[in-house]
Amino acid sequence: MPVGKNAATAQVCGVAFDNTDFVDTDSERRKTPDTGPAPTREELDSRLTGAQQQLAKLRESHEQIEREIVAIEERRRRRAEFTQGLGEMRHELTRAVTVLEKSELDARRLAEQVARSLEGIRSAAAAIEPLSEESWTAETWEQELSRGLAIVENARMELNAARLKWPQLEGRLAEEEKGSASPVSRLVDLPLTQLCRIGFALTWPLAAVALLAVAAAIAVLVRKV
Repeated sequence: MPVGKNAATAQVCGVAFDNTDFVDTDSERRKTPDTGPAPTREELDSRLTGAQQQLAKLRESHEQIEREIVAIEERRRRRAEFTQGLGEMRHELTRAVTVLEKSELDARRLAEQVARSLEGIRSAAAAIEPLSEESWTAETWEQELSRGLAIVENARMELNAARLKWPQLEGRLAEEEKGSASPVSRLVDLPLTQLCRIGFALTWPLAAVALLAVAAAIAVLVRKV
């Protein structure tokens, strides 16, 4: 290759060749110290102001990004809370509806049974209300007696059927029977300590009389001796 052509190519690439050594002109230029004038105070102030403005912008961007992160996290938390609450409420409300529907059905059945029992009791009460021996005559008293016995028996059967269905009717009757119980049955229901006190209160006068009799007998024997 001709030497002139190589030299031209080296000049285009920024590299200078001679007959002996390789020289990188770009590297030489980079190694050359900046011999320009020193920056003035105004230039330094301007550079500082620009750097501070850039820092302020970066801080503002950083704060804005942090606010966006906090807002996103809050929306994410609320979304998760909504999803969880929605699932829980669907389950609980479905269960509550099922339970209350069953309770409503049971209450309706109970109300219907109460209504039937109440209607039967009212009919029985209305049937026996006009019964009275004073309206009987010598000719009709036997027929009125048979009729009255049948009405009373029907009323008793209606009441017994209601007692079997509704224990609260038996509860009141039990309280009335307890109020009219005999003294002996009441004593049986008392605790042991109270029974001992009652027994002591009843027997101590007899014990005192017996002790006085023994003391008198001893005194008579002592006098005879």
